[in-house]
Amino acid sequence: GNSQMGATIVDALDTLYIMGLHDEFREGQEWIDKNLEFSVNSEVSVFEVNIRFIGGLLAAYYLSGQEVFKIKAVQLAGKLLPAFNTPTGIPWAMVNLKSGVGRNWGWASAGSSILAEFGTLHMEFVHLSYLTGDPVYYNKVMHIRKLLQKMDRPNGLYPNYLNPRTGRWGQHHTSVGGLGDSFYEYLLKAWLMSDKMDMEARKMYDDAIEAIEKHLIRKSNGGLTFIGEWKNGHLERKMGHLTCFAGGMFALGADGSRDDKAGHYLQLGAEIAHTCHESYDRTTLKLGPEAFKFDGGVEAVAVRQNEKYYILRPEVIETYWYMWRFTHDPKYRQWGWEATQAIDKYCRVSGGFSGVKDVYSSSPTYDDVQQSFFLAETLKYLYLLFSNDDLLPLDNWVFNTEAHPLPVLHLANTTLSGNPAYR
Repeated sequence: GNSQMGATIVDALDTLYIMGLHDEFREGQEWIDKNLEFSVNSEVSVFEVNIRFIGGLLAAYYLSGQEVFKIKAVQLAGKLLPAFNTPTGIPWAMVNLKSGVGRNWGWASAGSSILAEFGTLHMEFVHLSYLTGDPVYYNKVMHIRKLLQKMDRPNGLYPNYLNPRTGRWGQHHTSVGGLGDSFYEYLLKAWLMSDKMDMEARKMYDDAIEAIEKHLIRKSNGGLTFIGEWKNGHLERKMGHLTCFAGGMFALGADGSRDDKAGHYLQLGAEIAHTCHESYDRTTLKLGPEAFKFDGGVEAVAVRQNEKYYILRPEVIETYWYMWRFTHDPKYRQWGWEATQAIDKYCRVSGGFSGVKDVYSSSPTYDDVQQSFFLAETLKYLYLLFSNDDLLPLDNWVFNTEAHPLPVLHLANTTLSGNPAYR
């Protein structure tokens, strides 16, 4: 918002470091040291601040070893804790950093919290407890998990809305795109981050994707595999750009999957990657729309004007990178290069990069916004796609949903003693 919190600086730090741009990294560090303040009278999204700021600061700390990043991450986490003061312990969506007052989005089903928001705190909060030795962060996210485990799930699916006052589901709408997406990602990544010790997280992930495959994944008439959304008792044959991250997730979770289905999930990841590439390829600009349909004669194409925009999103490229790491099929680099050229040609402006309002128009108009995730994710995933596998190997690093790498914690137990010896 209009606060002086420097989201772009914080979100881009680890990208600078990974790319070897150390002078720029030091400038960012200096700005953070002198100017990054959290006691602002400003209402922020708990989820966005967690994944961009806390994730960004933790990754910068682990990569560079500079204490200032750890100190700032812990300070900020303290400002988010009041959001958990609800009758159920499910946090509010927003919190005022100064007053600690929390509330939910007005549009979310009857005052509900959102699955992807309260379900995308686990990685960062476990690392906060690990680094500080204070179990409060770990306990907050484990409480959320325990509560979810106890609840009935319609068709084995997690609805996107949960009321933090009553502990009941809101409307039964399920999505692997916006509102749901990163919850599933964090179940898998909790297991990976724990050095594959957190079997509870792995089981929740396996159960969830079995239900997703049964109820949400379909093949179009033209043979494209897509992930629809469950709404009002039926499947909407529409897929969002955000949902395209799932190809990479299926590939990442293939190893260790149930019933020796690793090959099946790698194949599923490849099919999702192909569908998402088609959503790019079927546009004028070769950039993907925000959402695309699989209805009648229309496949992998946006129908409504308000779904034709591209805001520099990373999810398709993220999936290309994971598929490249696991298969080394050169088409993923080819597809990434196509996207790179299109972004450079149609999104570059004098002051940086801008989103475009219609990817089907040969003379696109700009939205005049450079999202911080463009630097944190889109450019980082492209850089990694063309780098060697020994840069941030997946055996040692797990990327948060904003592409901030956090190390695997080799702990004999989950007491999180704060012992840095594993590094």
